[in-house]
Amino acid sequence: MTNTFMSSPKLMFTSESVTEGHPDKICDQVSDAVLDACLEQDPRSRVACETAVKTGYVMLLGEITTHAVFNYDELVRKVVNEIGYDSSEKGFDGTSCGVLVAIAKQSGDIAMGVDHALESRDGHHITDEEVETIGAGDQGMMFGYACNETPTLMPLPIYLAHKLTRRQSELRKNGAIPWLRPDAKSQVTIEYSMGKPRRVDTVLISTQHAPEVSQAEITETITEQLIMPALPADMVDKDIKVYVNPTGRFVVGGPMGDAGVTGARSSWIPTAAWVGTAAAHSPARTRQKWARSAAYAARYVAKNIVGAGLADRVEVQVAYAIGVAHPLSVNVETFGTAKVADEKIAALINEYFDLRPGAIIRDLGLRKPIYRKTAAYGHFGRDDVEFPWERTDKAEALKKAAGV
Repeated sequence: MTNTFMSSPKLMFTSESVTEGHPDKICDQVSDAVLDACLEQDPRSRVACETAVKTGYVMLLGEITTHAVFNYDELVRKVVNEIGYDSSEKGFDGTSCGVLVAIAKQSGDIAMGVDHALESRDGHHITDEEVETIGAGDQGMMFGYACNETPTLMPLPIYLAHKLTRRQSELRKNGAIPWLRPDAKSQVTIEYSMGKPRRVDTVLISTQHAPEVSQAEITETITEQLIMPALPADMVDKDIKVYVNPTGRFVVGGPMGDAGVTGARSSWIPTAAWVGTAAAHSPARTRQKWARSAAYAARYVAKNIVGAGLADRVEVQVAYAIGVAHPLSVNVETFGTAKVADEKIAALINEYFDLRPGAIIRDLGLRKPIYRKTAAYGHFGRDDVEFPWERTDKAEALKKAAGV
């Protein structure tokens, strides 16, 4: 099969990001704040907390099994206010909004498979009881991706898109642009040639703002203070296209402008998209469950492979069955950029990475309250915070083992 991405003399790829004030990201942050609150008191908590928001209203629902005790209502209001929705003038107020909590315990049928993996129930030899006995919470396939386009080993479009939304939040919170409001989106299109990023083709920023500011001031200020300082100068030319609030007005935003739900904003990266499919760069759901842990592990594996120089870009797929600890399969795709055979890389993954759910939790320290920081501006490729799945601590060993 021809790899269109690697062989095309010119190809455009676009990624987007949203700020912490976007309705869906409000939900992600509330859910992860609940997760952190549970883990802080009870590291063995099981949390599947979904959130929904609309005008003046936040709803929590899901399954939580924990010994932690805290006030859900107070926590929700704290998160919403910290995001910046602290006044009815902004369309949403964490102090006065309604909060509804509908939380139950995890199903006993699911818990049985998670507590005792098929391998332990079938009498297999147990070398590490906790690791061996934790089974996958459901069937599914998780993807991890890395490439050498940026220092964080993420694709340039999503790297810049997140950088722009983080900068919008910084300029809003430090008062540099006082008329900014919490809800905003970015979109970046990069022109690629033969698999390498060549130039920034298009940048789009849509940002909520105070009603009194003019479109002309918004365009000028956002372009000069937000967009241009965030872009790599050597990839910007006279043909770059910049769009700022193309509708001309964005006063009504946040939950008043749109409903929000947990896990609705997954950004996409240039992996198998070039041959008609795609792999999410962030977990499908912002919840502390096996799927999220496996997505972090897949990224950890992919980043170490690229960090070791075994490939310029790699996509790792890991598949699981409910109640079974060991992955059903581990697949590697390097898009023709590998320095050794893909089969060799797959063998090294099996040798150097333990991808059972219990081992992932142990090796990446996933029982710590670190999750709210992931709930805006990306789970992967962050250069403003440190996450354990972003380490490249196995890269040197992989490099030596592969003989690269």
